[in-house]
Amino acid sequence: MSATASDTAIRVPAEWVPQAAIWTAWPADPDEWNNDLEAPRRDITGLIRVLAEHGNRVRLLANGKDAEETATAAVGGLAEIIPARYGDIWLRDTGPIFAHVGNELVALRFKTNSWGGKYELPDDATVGDDVARLAGAQVKRFDFVLEGGAVDQDGEGTILTTRQTLLNPNRNGWTKEQAEAALRQAFDAKAIIWIDEGLKNDHTDGHIDNIARFVSPGRVVCQAASGADDPNAETLDAIAKRLAHATDAAGRKLEVVRIPGVGLYHNALGHVSPASHMNFIIANGVVVVPVYGSASEAAALDALRAVFPGRAVVGVPSKGLLGCGLAGGGSFHCITQQQPL
Repeated sequence: MSATASDTAIRVPAEWVPQAAIWTAWPADPDEWNNDLEAPRRDITGLIRVLAEHGNRVRLLANGKDAEETATAAVGGLAEIIPARYGDIWLRDTGPIFAHVGNELVALRFKTNSWGGKYELPDDATVGDDVARLAGAQVKRFDFVLEGGAVDQDGEGTILTTRQTLLNPNRNGWTKEQAEAALRQAFDAKAIIWIDEGLKNDHTDGHIDNIARFVSPGRVVCQAASGADDPNAETLDAIAKRLAHATDAAGRKLEVVRIPGVGLYHNALGHVSPASHMNFIIANGVVVVPVYGSASEAAALDALRAVFPGRAVVGVPSKGLLGCGLAGGGSFHCITQQQPL
């Protein structure tokens, strides 16, 4: 399928606008999850229950007979189960980014190189085309590598991103100028705000959706360190400082809201992991926030409730998705992609 939309500028709606559906996928390959599919499946079940309770349409891909049967048993009454092929569940990065061109829904499709060659899986390069087809969207292709979690957008032409990801030699080998030209081409970007780096041990090389997010025009949230032992304390302070000096495409100085971070988090192997409340989903009527049983969990949820007064803010456990070793590494934003109305 190729694009037939008009030459009108590409518009990527902000995540908080009304949505037609949320796409996600069911863990299906035990080798990708240290032979423990139950832990991530529990987290996704919790996510889907909350989304469905607030009236969201969830379209859940399932790869293979076992995945279809177990997904149907767990959430068959809450989500539309769709047979599909994919490497793993990280649809934010392997799926399309939905946009509008004129009045048409388009699926922006980028090249994938397995997060810099680290996790090469069959069908990750093609699942985005399948999602676009199922959504009835025209495809617009771009000949460069870009993961959806590497950019966050305000719907008005402003993009947040990190040098650690976009300027990494393991992606496109871009200079800053080349990266900005590509973002202007793909998203009609008018202002690009650069953060240096993401969280320690982030498998994605510092995706922005784990550290800073737009929540309304001119307003962003990021995290504050939790305790003297927070391994990301210096990074989190640098993020907040950079955002406080930034202006968006409309010329507004950003309002920066800091919420309590997860702090030092060890996975089951004892490794420091990039647990983050920033990997939330903004959906119709609700914001679903990953939680990990940290001491700051309640305060973080309360802070986000003040940020989203018109939506319920619900914490859902995400330890299984974060995983350990080579398994997991992300959370709810990483495994979903919203389709705007």
